[in-house]
Amino acid sequence: MNAKKLDKLATGILYSIAGIIVAILASLILFILLRGLPHISWHFLTGQSSSYEAGGGIGIQLYNSFFLLVITLLISIPLSTGAGIYLAEYAKKGPLTNFIRTCIEILSSLPSVVVGLFGYLIFVVQFQYGFSIISGALALTVFNLPQMTRNVEDSLLHVHHTQREAGLALGLSRWETVFYVVVPEALPSIVTGIVLASGRIFGEAAALIYTAGQSAPALDWHNWNPLSVTSPISIFRQSETLAVHIWKVNSEGTIPDATLVSAGSAAVLLVFILLFNLSARFIGKRLHSRLTAAK
Repeated sequence: MNAKKLDKLATGILYSIAGIIVAILASLILFILLRGLPHISWHFLTGQSSSYEAGGGIGIQLYNSFFLLVITLLISIPLSTGAGIYLAEYAKKGPLTNFIRTCIEILSSLPSVVVGLFGYLIFVVQFQYGFSIISGALALTVFNLPQMTRNVEDSLLHVHHTQREAGLALGLSRWETVFYVVVPEALPSIVTGIVLASGRIFGEAAALIYTAGQSAPALDWHNWNPLSVTSPISIFRQSETLAVHIWKVNSEGTIPDATLVSAGSAAVLLVFILLFNLSARFIGKRLHSRLTAAK
């Protein structure tokens, strides 16, 4: 068999594998959407869930998912950005830097259940935060920090060295070059990574079962005291998210329409995760075109 035939055979095999993967992904997405979308209504999206009666909604769980996402990003973005800048711009090659990168690799490979148990022992029990949003946010920070740090580091390393040389040649100090030249150049990739991590945080369940709790108490939307457990902005209250709600509905089976609630919740969760992934590409392209004047 000559080289051309081998090349065509290899190309065909690769295209077949890619087609199979796309077909599996598309069928999975269509199955979840076709099964769940007919059960979604405004009452379902805004109503309160019920543990024993049919006709409950996911309003509080949906709000909890977004609120927990915001708190997690407020904690993880500064930490990951600082760590990524240090590793890319300031860290010197040596045992310490190699040890830090090894720790990042190990943390990024930990299962979410292990992170959840760690969060339970440290944040829930040791720090006595209890089952709360802050416990869940800290656990998710541990879970996503390695990936976000690596994303920031890789984004900065992909900035050409001439950008740094140009900043230094204009009289900027090293930190001014990093913050005013390098970081803006890498910003589209950094933002894309953050949005993709947001989708991962939004759909996480295992780590939150042990940290944020499995109940969604009714919220008093007129109570804006951050220390009150009924306040929607409190970080010290239990917070059952949408992903945890899906697991709970399927595991307990006490709701008469558990199958419908689970299907509708899964469809809503999938739609938001798809929006996160699609918006990551859109935001990244728009930021790149604005910052580089590229069309």
